[in-house]
Amino acid sequence: MSKKIISTPNAPAAIGTYNQAVQAGDTVYLSGQIGLDPVSMHLVEGIDAQIVRVFDNLKAVAEAAGASLNDAVKFNIYLTDLAHFAKVNEVMVRYVAQPYPARAAVGVKELPRGALVEADAVLVIG
Repeated sequence: MSKKIISTPNAPAAIGTYNQAVQAGDTVYLSGQIGLDPVSMHLVEGIDAQIVRVFDNLKAVAEAAGASLNDAVKFNIYLTDLAHFAKVNEVMVRYVAQPYPARAAVGVKELPRGALVEADAVLVIG
């Protein structure tokens, strides 16, 4: 099976040895996104803004793959404070329609660049 690299200037450029997404067959694996503004590459302020930016970034990468976040079958959410889990739900419902995909939420000690939230996704398209 061949793989295709997905990239867009509408989401932050990779800050390590990875790509924004990789497509293998009908499956698209979106790399983790933190609340980085894709133009300035600076972290946006506060948990609410970071959650929105994370989903905006994931949406941009999904669109670059010719898909949408409604094609997601799995999300992984990483939070430095699980008390913000309800805020993730409030924002996620604006980006993903029912029936909702599978999801995991994990509390972590820290995230890259001091981010408060990170999320990745797996999409099935075609």
